[in-house]
Amino acid sequence: MTMLMRVSLLALIVSVSGHASFSLAQATIDSTESRPRVALVLSGGGAKGIAHVGVLRVLEEIHVPVDMVVGTSAGAAVGAMYSLGMPVNEIEQRMLDMNWLDSFRDSTGREFKPVRRKSEDWRYPIDPGLGIRLDGIHLGRGLISGQNLGFILNELTREAALVRDFDQLPIPFRAVATDLESGEEVIISDGSLSEAIRASMSIPGVYAPLERDGKLLVDGGVSNNIPVSVAQKMGADIIIAVDISDSLSEGEGLTEAFNVVGQLTTLVTRANVDAQLARLTDDDVLVRPDLEELTSADFFQAPLIIEVGATAARNKAGELRSLQVDELQWQAYKDRRSQRQFSAGDILQVRVNMDSKLSSRFLRSRIRQQSNEPLDVPRLESDLKRIYGLGYYETVTYSLTPSENGTILDVQVDEKSWGPNYLSFGLGYEDNFNSDTRFNVGAALQMTELNALGGEWNTGLQLGTEPRVRTEWFQPLDYGYRRFMLSGIEYQRDTFSVFDDAGERIAEVDVTQRQVDLSFGMELGTNEEVRGGVQRGYATVDEQVGQANIDEEHLNLGGWNLRFVHDSLNDPFLPDEGVFFGLKGRFERPNMGSDSDFDRTTFMAVGTTSWRGFVILGQAYADVVTRGRAGVDNFVSLGGFRRLSAYARGEVSGPDAALLSVYGYRTFGGPFMPFFAGAGFETGNAFPDIRDARWAGLLRSYSLFAGIDTFMGPVQLATAYSNQDRWTAYLNIGFSLERLFD
Repeated sequence: MTMLMRVSLLALIVSVSGHASFSLAQATIDSTESRPRVALVLSGGGAKGIAHVGVLRVLEEIHVPVDMVVGTSAGAAVGAMYSLGMPVNEIEQRMLDMNWLDSFRDSTGREFKPVRRKSEDWRYPIDPGLGIRLDGIHLGRGLISGQNLGFILNELTREAALVRDFDQLPIPFRAVATDLESGEEVIISDGSLSEAIRASMSIPGVYAPLERDGKLLVDGGVSNNIPVSVAQKMGADIIIAVDISDSLSEGEGLTEAFNVVGQLTTLVTRANVDAQLARLTDDDVLVRPDLEELTSADFFQAPLIIEVGATAARNKAGELRSLQVDELQWQAYKDRRSQRQFSAGDILQVRVNMDSKLSSRFLRSRIRQQSNEPLDVPRLESDLKRIYGLGYYETVTYSLTPSENGTILDVQVDEKSWGPNYLSFGLGYEDNFNSDTRFNVGAALQMTELNALGGEWNTGLQLGTEPRVRTEWFQPLDYGYRRFMLSGIEYQRDTFSVFDDAGERIAEVDVTQRQVDLSFGMELGTNEEVRGGVQRGYATVDEQVGQANIDEEHLNLGGWNLRFVHDSLNDPFLPDEGVFFGLKGRFERPNMGSDSDFDRTTFMAVGTTSWRGFVILGQAYADVVTRGRAGVDNFVSLGGFRRLSAYARGEVSGPDAALLSVYGYRTFGGPFMPFFAGAGFETGNAFPDIRDARWAGLLRSYSLFAGIDTFMGPVQLATAYSNQDRWTAYLNIGFSLERLFD
């Protein structure tokens, strides 16, 4: 039989057997009688692994077919995409478009958190992954659980979601991971392709290990960073090995702490790399991209890294051309790789796999995918992100399992190994270098999964200038989490200054409030919530310093309240997407135990947009008494950073207040700690009665600010100038726009 006839026959077989499975022995794309079986071995190396894409590009240019792929870590990710038949130009584009920052954090985005979680963001933004139980404080198994990484890998391998035997891929594939307990290599040849990649690239201490078949798996680079031996066991005749491993540093390269840590990591992998490279023969091809000036964290240098990989492969063109095939063989190879053999079709059943005190109905009610409907991946991932946003789970993932009658959707939720009780922290600092310094530190304990419906007991403590304690019980009233009850006890004290007409501080006043409250609410979606309730307590007003002519008072409080919030801002401190809208009413009534009789309405709206690279943020705020008369314990206090910045905190106060502001800022650097700079304009005032407000009576403040966005909130310096010819400077940590509405 001629070569042409053999190729034609193979093409015919492929075209009529879209669902055929190929064993490893059958998987050679064109006849192995005429050429050796070629294995592509791709090593790990973090961001340097993007160089593998450049090597693939050159192999396709030269027409070198690959019969099997073995990869470790980053090499497993690139190798898997090639093995499942993704075109090289698509792999390259995905590497360029990838949101690498998302893969190194677990948060699926603030927009997927319920409103009650969002309201905690600005007060306790520091979540270090600490759990507390009777036996002490516990940490997670890695800095990153891998939630977003799992979604990214699911998307990359979606077309092979039903594959359970990696020999059935267009090109047989193996991923290499490491057994954390024994340190031995684990060769992954079946199961979920996305989980195989996830296990292979789980950098110890950074990503949490992946549990598979009773083993905890971590980065394959620990045991076999360039798995030549695995390819040889698969029956490869020729190996193309791409080594992007770091080389050992010398001399001055070991003078800094990070370099020393990097050297220790390299020492672990270098020994197994050298042993594997020693297995190569003269017939094999070793490609070593020149990446010495780049690091394993240079993900944003993807275009350069791809070109470096391509250059290294072209430098080996002479050796690679010996593996080149003719046009007919190459076309048969491309046709085989382009086959899309696997389709999920309709979902036969949705299974929720969990080990939790919560009812399975708790999760199933949040998944909109129904049986006997086509799989809607974007909607499913959105639902899983919202489940993750509840804060109970380390990872929330999905997989597809083929069965005789259809496809089964498995949703797997893994509780946080350090839960179910969690600690978070907050820090707030504001200093105008003149008359007002405020400093608060806070901690919160969240106790979750207290019953099948998802009851929680949350307690927050804040110490400093504005001490506050609040403990509350949150109880869902149905499995869908739409209706809930909230009861709490709260103590808070605020200190504000009293100023004369010349702007001089003449007194300092403490307002202390204690109350109990009970409310019922409903979630109207991820971004909306409405609640109403009653509160009972008392307040004291105490003049601490100076002559404000305010007698010490004891005031009984009692009434009811209503509140509606829409919050789709993507960040509580420096948002660049979304809006906030809040409207609440407080109704003090003597027949509910109050010494006062008044109604107060508070309104706040925040919107964001972009203009020529700048984020533009507008804000409107009003807090007014609509009926009756409020005492000094219910005055609205403006002044301070972004509350009429040119004035000190409490310098502008009264029963009613209004504020309009607009800010523009631009972010530079990053991505892990970007800095920003911008300008703002604020206008507003406090009034005995909002009906007395006039444009001529408004105060105006112009500000410039710059800072760094950190894990505890923005750290920024600002200067502000008022229309009354006054200057103020600020050092601020952790300011939140939503604080005005608290």
